[in-house]
Parts: sequence; C-alpha cells; structure tokens
Amino acid sequence: MKDFLSDKIRSLQPSGIRKFFDAVSEMPDAISLGVGEPDFETPWKIREEGIYSLEKGKTFYTSNSGLPELRREISVYMNRKYDLDYEPLKEVIVTVGGSEAIDVALRCLVNPGDEVIIPQPSFVSYGPCTVMAGGEPVYIDLRSENEFRLTAEELEAVITPRSKVLVLSFPNNPTGAIMEKKDLEALVPVIEKHDLVVISDEIYAELTYSGKHVSIASLPGMRDRTVVINGFSKAFAMTGWRLGYACGPENIISQMTKLHQYAIMCAPTLSQYAAVEALRGADADVEKMAEAYNQRRRYLLSEFHDMGLECFEPMGAFYIFPSIKKFGISSEEFAEKLLADQKLAVVPGNAFGDSGEGYLRISYAYSIDALKEAVGRLRKFVEKLSNHRSIAP
Repeated sequence: MKDFLSDKIRSLQPSGIRKFFDAVSEMPDAISLGVGEPDFETPWKIREEGIYSLEKGKTFYTSNSGLPELRREISVYMNRKYDLDYEPLKEVIVTVGGSEAIDVALRCLVNPGDEVIIPQPSFVSYGPCTVMAGGEPVYIDLRSENEFRLTAEELEAVITPRSKVLVLSFPNNPTGAIMEKKDLEALVPVIEKHDLVVISDEIYAELTYSGKHVSIASLPGMRDRTVVINGFSKAFAMTGWRLGYACGPENIISQMTKLHQYAIMCAPTLSQYAAVEALRGADADVEKMAEAYNQRRRYLLSEFHDMGLECFEPMGAFYIFPSIKKFGISSEEFAEKLLADQKLAVVPGNAFGDSGEGYLRISYAYSIDALKEAVGRLRKFVEKLSNHRSIAP
C-alpha cells in the first residue's frame, strides 16, 4: 500500500505539553503543574443554565455563527470590558474553543507562501496551524530581560515582502507576559507601514494583574485589521464546554463563518446557552478566581526567589516561567529528571519555541495546598542539583 499521509502532517511534531501530562497519568502520587486548566469548577449559575437548557430540550443546531443572543452578549461584553464595538450578527462568530478560532482565522487569511510572524515563546498551535494553512512561520525570539514583550524593532527586523499576519498572544502562555498600551502603540506604525493583519489571542485577558487589559484592536486604525480571539475556558473555568469566539471586520468573519460551516456546523448548543449566563452574570466569580490566581502567583514568585530560581514577574495568565539556565542542563532534561526524582511534572520551556530553552512553564491553576507540596518537591530537587548530587535519569 501507498503511504497515504500528508507530508505536512508528517512534518509536525507532537505537542511537548502532552508528553509530561501523559507520563503523570501513569505515575502514582505524581503531581502535575503542567496543564493550563483552572482547578475551579464552572460557577454554579453557569452550570445551572446549561442544565436548564437540557431540561427545556434545547438540543438542536444553532446558526453556524452561534446563537444570536450569545453573539449580542459577546458584543456587549467586548464593549464593556475592552472598548471594542462589533456588530453582533456580522462581526462575531462562536467557535469550538479559541483553538478552532485560531485555526480558522489562519486558514482564511493565509495564501501559500505567506509569512506569519509569531513571537515566541508562545502557545504551541500557532506554528502548526500556519503550516497546515500553507503559510510559513517566522519566529521572533522574545527576551526575558524585556519581560518577553514584543518591540517595534524586533517586529521590523523580520518583515519581508511576504509578511502578512502577525500573531499576538498577550497575556502570554507560557510566560505570563503582558503588553501594556504603550507597548502596543509602538507596534502600530510598523503594522500599518507593512500592511499586516493581526490575530490577537486574548484568551487570558481577564487574568491581568496590573491594570486593565488593552486590546490592540482598540487602538486607532487597528480595528479593521485585527481578529480578536477569546473564549470561556480560562476566565470562566469552562474548559470542557469547548467554547470560544472571534470578533473582527465583516469581510474576514464572513469567510471564517463559511469555513466553520463546512468543518464544524456550529459550536455545542448547551455550551452556548450557558455562555450567555456567563457573560451576563459571572463577573464576580471571575474576579474571585483572578484574586486566587494572583495569590498563587505571588506565592510562587516568593518561593522561587527563596530557592534561587531566577524569574521575571509575570503579570498575566496563570503561568510562571523560571529560568534553570544556571544548572547547565536542558529544559527537557531538567523536566525529565524532576519527574523521575520527585514525581513532579512541569513543561520544558522549549515546548513553546527555541527561545523557551533554559526555562520551565509552571502553571499555578492549582490549589495552594497542591502548590505547596509541589514547591517542596522542587526545592529538594534544586538542592540536589546545586550540590551536584546524582539524579536518576
């Protein structure tokens, strides 16, 4: 038989996150700080609305773009939170998580050979989705000394005549970095000069611990060249509900809807009804969860400083990105030995791009008790490395 597989799919590497997640599932008494999933249950009022929709038999397809009622609430929410105005029935699409929105946006914007600029470290799907869309990823290595923010100079340096899309993901996974308004404003002249379109992944927008999140789409001249992606998984603790959305100019959203129509039909109906309630009545729940994440963030920063792990202060999302360069081993080796020696799983930084080498991604979407136990194990391991003791392979 022939080899029927696509060369493109063969060229993609599996996610570096899943390797350690799968290992932990088979290891008794192991602790994982590797998964970016809130430990909170979905707020009851949201779950209750989902239950009610089932009881009322609301189990049919919605329109391809999503429930009109939900799209209207998304439009209201985006205006209330981020000063963005979108026509709900023409400029908003409801997707199966933010991940589908990323994939569909790239496939609708990219022609073969177009370059997609991706600052790294970054979420693992941008590069593979670009390749599957026929584009060419162009990576910018962000620096810890600049708090992993993108500068206009770094952007200008990689632009070529084939550059078309800039992916921004702030607050950032895996670093926890943010871009403040002044940082975004500095990018706008470069974006306009080279006529780029922006995909702004703002899934962690509600988890910003320094001031209010600013969307690049809210800056003058940027609304009509930006697709804003967001969703319910992180802020509302709704990962399993699989619901996201994209907002942008009608000419782009209409084409995204067409592709979504053929590939997906519509996002889960039950989840859409629950999401209406999330947007209308869960602000206090989101704030409470954000306060808890902030407490955990400060705890880990203090503990890492105490054990001598260098780490810039992340001001968004629920990840921290300590440096382990001083130990003279790779991120992968550190993570593998930590798992074997202390049954503690973290994600090596190079899973998020070459510039992540020498770092670890540690999620604090876990209880304080779990974090305390994990810190104790990490401290023992760091002490062993510092004393040059042998560590099990």
